[in-house]
Amino acid sequence: MPYATNSGVRIHYEVEGAGPALLLHHWTFSSLDAWYELGYVDALAPEFRLVLLDSRGHGKSDAPHDEAAYRPEPRVADVVAVLDAIGEKQTTFFGFSMGGWIGFACAEFAPDRFRAFILGGQHPYTQTMEGAREWLRVGEEEGAQAFINLWEREVRPLRLAEKERMRRFDFAAMRVAAQDRDPLESVLPRIRVPCLLFAGAKDEAHALAEKATLQIPNAQFISLPSLAHGQTIERPDLVVPLVRNFLKRIRA
Repeated sequence: MPYATNSGVRIHYEVEGAGPALLLHHWTFSSLDAWYELGYVDALAPEFRLVLLDSRGHGKSDAPHDEAAYRPEPRVADVVAVLDAIGEKQTTFFGFSMGGWIGFACAEFAPDRFRAFILGGQHPYTQTMEGAREWLRVGEEEGAQAFINLWEREVRPLRLAEKERMRRFDFAAMRVAAQDRDPLESVLPRIRVPCLLFAGAKDEAHALAEKATLQIPNAQFISLPSLAHGQTIERPDLVVPLVRNFLKRIRA
């Protein structure tokens, strides 16, 4: 099982396919396994060298319990450590939700390592994460099954693989990781590489993601009708063509 190390924190990653590098960064309550489960790996690996990682606090990566470990800078350093471990000088970054927020941080703290950004369901402005922390407290205090029950009651039924993943959560670490997010909007006018931002039309992040696009010199925003936040990434039939067409256009 491959790991990269950043200041003593081990970051689990996987590499699939061949071609130009495309790094996939998952969302909160998830792991790199979700890209496989939803079909993104099968769809994109024939054209790209996919680099998938478990964000610290998630999946098989280490899960520190101190707040400083989850600031944007060490999260960006995790991504860079993975790229260094596999010998990739530059990649396109594709992240959704939390992954999109880390993408904005990558544009701020390691811009030379990325040739393009695809950022879904996210914006770079101030965000409270108290809602996520409240849910994680349920798991921390009442156990994984209580968290699973809450999710299925409030969101949707879970796939078996998702339930198994949630049973392995380090809820305390994930709650520490779910910090309120300071703004990263100052980086927007300095992003010089092509960017694609997208969001479901019913996503609370939609309006601010569209606003951010207007501040990036070479950016495009795509709205996906009728989809709420979590529903968007569950639709690879819609998202994969966006990714593929965007990357084909910038290569041309």
